[in-house]
Amino acid sequence: MTTAKKTAQRQGFKTGEAIVYPAHGVGRIMAIEEQEIAGFKLELFVVSFEKDKMVLRVPTAKAASVGMRKLAEPAQIQKALEVLTGRARIKRTMWSRRAQEYEAKINSGDLIAAAEVVRDLYRSEAQPEQSYSERQLYEAALDRVVREISTVNKITETEALKLVEQSLAKSPRRAKTAEPAEVDELQEEAA
Repeated sequence: MTTAKKTAQRQGFKTGEAIVYPAHGVGRIMAIEEQEIAGFKLELFVVSFEKDKMVLRVPTAKAASVGMRKLAEPAQIQKALEVLTGRARIKRTMWSRRAQEYEAKINSGDLIAAAEVVRDLYRSEAQPEQSYSERQLYEAALDRVVREISTVNKITETEALKLVEQSLAKSPRRAKTAEPAEVDELQEEAA
């Protein structure tokens, strides 16, 4: 038994509002409905992720504990773009450990953390190819950052991607420090 409530508001979220869900990025609350599950009445946010063609039902009481949040403020968007202009910070640990850290940052739902992953894994045309797993993480982080910027700034994802690319272009070139990166890759292969 499902009963949908029109433009209701729960936990500070309301229907029709765009939100960020940590594991999936930007979604939109389509409805707040009540369902009976195992004899208990549960109130749920129905969140749609159009790009992924997915609908998620999140218990309203659990929204905060699962990390569902409102979109970033414009100042936060600006800070994320500034993070992208910074120098890449790549730890000298094995790739598998770094990959786990990057994955955790992407799934944290934190815009700044996702921007750090984009900054750290970005490769300019002049730089060597990325491994498949690096590319996957980079694209996942980039997608999260671009979707949130486009939603907050009310621009297309293409325009948001241009903003991100412009910020990345301002970052100090990594081509100058190609030698340490090569050493890092050799250490990974040996591990």
